[in-house]
Amino acid sequence: MAENPDNKIDEEIERLTGMVRDEAILAQQDRIQKEVEDSNALVSERLPLLILKEEYQSDPIYSKKIEDMNASFPYIRKTRGDGNCFFRAFGFAYMEKLLSDKAELHRFKEIIEKSKDTLISLGCPSFTLMDFHDTFMEVVNQLEEKPSLSELVATYCDQGMSDYLVVYLRLLTSLELQKEAEFYQNFVEGNRTVKEFCSQEVEPMYKESDHIHIIALTSYLGVGVRVVYLDRGENQKVNHHDFPEGMPPQIALLYRPGHYDVLYGD
Repeated sequence: MAENPDNKIDEEIERLTGMVRDEAILAQQDRIQKEVEDSNALVSERLPLLILKEEYQSDPIYSKKIEDMNASFPYIRKTRGDGNCFFRAFGFAYMEKLLSDKAELHRFKEIIEKSKDTLISLGCPSFTLMDFHDTFMEVVNQLEEKPSLSELVATYCDQGMSDYLVVYLRLLTSLELQKEAEFYQNFVEGNRTVKEFCSQEVEPMYKESDHIHIIALTSYLGVGVRVVYLDRGENQKVNHHDFPEGMPPQIALLYRPGHYDVLYGD
């Protein structure tokens, strides 16, 4: 039986329509991403926490929690919501602390210097790793040689430099997860190995972070972080959790659904 030419035409129309639709979706995603980039700096200036009430003025629960949180953390530094916000917020907050803590800076510098060889031993290509490691060390050395908050802000607001720092923090997180794979395997969802989880959910840019990322990075670096939650938790109280367990917090981050910012106490 001869093939109906009308069927071929219908199939071609459907294929072309699908292509147009896919291109339109990608174009829309690009426009949204551009709008996010144009309206949000990678790292903002230090701002009063109560400015968040403007975002939640019609939400009495969140507004009350922001007021309660203001008693302990009256200032915030926002980060861009691009999937890298945890690593960017953590990296900036900790490096800001290092500007005035030389002993902690020296300890951190030693960890970063040694991490390159450990990453290579885990299979990270040395020719790729060198650029990220060298850039990260360049920023760390700058903290020691010419400590400047304004320069640190400028570094984190420079897309290229800032993303290099995020990449290396992601690699350090992957390093810890793989080094202690037997422990972390218990937290990996789905039928995946820790190595597969790292390649899919940790190392790629723009992948959002969960508790397992925070535990791994803070454990590897030995940096205490308090995460304060702006959510609809029980009793309408502001809850927090310290990572890793048992370590006094050195910096504080604010978590609201899907996003992290830097918090400052009095």
